[in-house]
Amino acid sequence: MPSSIYDTDLDRTAANFQPLTPISYLERAAYVHPDRAAVIHGNATTTYGELLQRCRRLASALARRGIGYGDTVSVMLSNTPAMVECHYGVPMTGAVLNAINTRLDAATIAYILEHAEAKVLITDREFAPTVKQALALTTAKPLVIDYDDAQFPQSGERLGSLEYEALLDGGDADYQRAYPRDEWAAISLNYTSGTTARPKGVVYHHRGAHLLAADNVITCNMGDGAVYLWTLPMFHCNGWCFPWSVSVVAGTHVCLREVRAKAIFERISAHGVTHMCGAPVVLATVSNAPSEEKVPLTRPVRFMTAGAPPPEAVLADARQAGFDVTHLYGLTEVYGPAVINAWKSEWDTLPPDQWAARMARQGVRYTMLDSLEVLDPETMQPVPRDGETLGEVMFRGNVVMKGYLKNREATQAALAHGWFHSGDLGVMHADGYIQLKDRSKDIIISGGENISSIEVEDALYKHPAVASVAVVAKADERWGETPYAYVELKPGQSATTEELLAVCEKHLARFKLPKHIEFSDLPRTSTGKIQKFALRERANKAAD
Repeated sequence: MPSSIYDTDLDRTAANFQPLTPISYLERAAYVHPDRAAVIHGNATTTYGELLQRCRRLASALARRGIGYGDTVSVMLSNTPAMVECHYGVPMTGAVLNAINTRLDAATIAYILEHAEAKVLITDREFAPTVKQALALTTAKPLVIDYDDAQFPQSGERLGSLEYEALLDGGDADYQRAYPRDEWAAISLNYTSGTTARPKGVVYHHRGAHLLAADNVITCNMGDGAVYLWTLPMFHCNGWCFPWSVSVVAGTHVCLREVRAKAIFERISAHGVTHMCGAPVVLATVSNAPSEEKVPLTRPVRFMTAGAPPPEAVLADARQAGFDVTHLYGLTEVYGPAVINAWKSEWDTLPPDQWAARMARQGVRYTMLDSLEVLDPETMQPVPRDGETLGEVMFRGNVVMKGYLKNREATQAALAHGWFHSGDLGVMHADGYIQLKDRSKDIIISGGENISSIEVEDALYKHPAVASVAVVAKADERWGETPYAYVELKPGQSATTEELLAVCEKHLARFKLPKHIEFSDLPRTSTGKIQKFALRERANKAAD
């Protein structure tokens, strides 16, 4: 590349270039607002000045035990103050934070600890039985540190020789953190959900975490002193980077060990919560809560939900209750959400069916994402913007992962041709908004015709008794595959197969109608996502 006058004697120096890192957000918040509440957990409140000191002490204590650049520190923690502290204290040493899904089985945890080459494991006593099994199964021998939740004590046995507070007691509150060698340096490691294969380790870098955290503030309208309720697990894509976002506005983390409607409303009322996130199942939890558990909201609470769009009825209930719902979309590989259904005021007055259709779209790219397209995966050309032609949703930019840890083949495949291949199938509308139609593996091919499982699910959701639904492909000798629906009803309500089919007939072509409907509780991941792989297996074992 040719040089120019702007390349001569205009070099990067320490004065004009520093690697981007979200650690700086906490340092600024503590400098400007040292006495402001940073973390609330039960009856305990930690100020920003105290939070910075605790994170430095954690980093110092880890460094004194030899933890440094490129080492992995794994954690098995609920949404507690310790989890917030680990998001800063671990990378302050140059190490990489590996937050493990707390609902995984022992064998998978053992694999993660070994694959990540974990040097330290900080674990909440609640998870001691499973972690004990995992440690017995893995060849990894991390330093085990137990976390005792003083506000909500747990009875699990202690697995290590050191408790978390004792670890911090040995740290230096004036510890000078390590700066990233480069903003491309790894900051965290998140494992995808394992279904038919081993989970893959998704590596985030400091630059991406810094940018996505700031973008959350922009996208979700987080003003100064926002109060964020932790209904989203912090182990899930590092809580969509909100552990870092909250510090940008010197906001308050309100911790929550378990997602229950009563506890959610109590904390919203007590602390003036302004923002919260979660899968659609969390939104349904607050919308469908018994009247005696609900507390009237004194001001709107912005609720960011990702994944399949919530049913129209749930959105309407949430809106009436005072929740301002924003629909996001993303994947672990893009730091959580990187797409937003940027709502336009002129859509507010649309008829209910058109309003719901707009709400069902995933939307447009985050500010910090360079490009979002629906491409033909064979030609890598954009599909027509007709809202009908299927293609693969692809991402490009600084909030795409570094790659998969120790998995060159998967990394190269995922990032081929200069795009991250999501595996999600969607369409592009004329106004530039994308809408998901399915995962590539979830498309049902019946008699040579593609059937979107999401489209069939949307039709079933129109019955007022339906709480949750999942549609999967069932092998069929004649058609190849046919739609098989699993339906979970709202408590105390009923519906028949005939009633559900009658609703579907109003919205679907006949070949798209589910050939089987089974009423059942739906298996979910710890983040509320329905486990379709398990339902596919169940459907194909079911008698015709």
